[in-house]
Amino acid sequence: MTSQTSPLTATPFPEPTLIPVNGIELEVFEAGRHNAGRPIVLCHGWPEHAFSWRHQVPALVAAGYHVIVPNQRGYGRSSRPTEVTDYDIAHLSGDLVALLDHYGYDDATFVGHDWGAMVVWGLTLLHPDRVHQLVNLSLPYQERGEMPWVQLMELVLGGDFYFVHFTQQPGVADAVFDENPARFLRNLFRKNEPPAEPAPGMALINLARAETPRGEPVMSDDELAVLVSAFESSGFTGGINWYRNLDRNWHLLADVDPIIRQPALMIYGDRDPVMRSENLADFVPNVDVVTLDCGHWIQEELPEETNQAILGWLAQRDAR
Repeated sequence: MTSQTSPLTATPFPEPTLIPVNGIELEVFEAGRHNAGRPIVLCHGWPEHAFSWRHQVPALVAAGYHVIVPNQRGYGRSSRPTEVTDYDIAHLSGDLVALLDHYGYDDATFVGHDWGAMVVWGLTLLHPDRVHQLVNLSLPYQERGEMPWVQLMELVLGGDFYFVHFTQQPGVADAVFDENPARFLRNLFRKNEPPAEPAPGMALINLARAETPRGEPVMSDDELAVLVSAFESSGFTGGINWYRNLDRNWHLLADVDPIIRQPALMIYGDRDPVMRSENLADFVPNVDVVTLDCGHWIQEELPEETNQAILGWLAQRDAR
């Protein structure tokens, strides 16, 4: 991947390095190594890329952080194991732990968006000693409940809900998205166009086939081309396999203390279709909440406001 420039900052996105961790390789974009000792790890969602954090990297480096941005397994040039179970929360969180070990850090601040937030919540539950503090965007902590997550979604939302569709019809959505990654991603990355709306699984498939996108684009054509190139190479199956492990993750977390005690910041978009948590503070008692006037792609739609929210919270934490 060639160096790309963020219009907001006019700062080139870092060049990647392939790093062996946890039995695979991760493509990692790193900046601010001179700030060693203050690591912050940024975790992208679906169907995204480390490049999704391009507006945050220079701001965090300027604030004194060693910024580490992996393409997680299944994405970009990172490894794409063939076994579906290789994408469960134990493997995804294990990759991040091994990444800290690679850099020699005991712990770090972790930031996640969308599925990356799910991974950061899970990492904090499974490896609490490796997470100093956390910031999550869009997806709040998911209470485990009495029924596996996909099973519950099928009961409440039906068999065509896209989480259920991805799980019960393996390969169908993958093939549709792979047909034309440029069209799918162009149609998906629009302001206030929900990527996770409570609608049948066919909604995303129809979006992938739509000739005329709705809404204002979140990124420029040049920026979108970075994601298109990545998914033309990797395909979408690796990322969708994260969904196919949701019920497996539910079982893996059965005996884990469900309370997250680290300081946390939750950032919502007020037009994001992802549902907010009504009991977030019950499970994350040290949480602060910020709401921004945007949709799902928070850090891309409102990059300056996102940076202010994150950096302001981190500064307050440092002052305590």
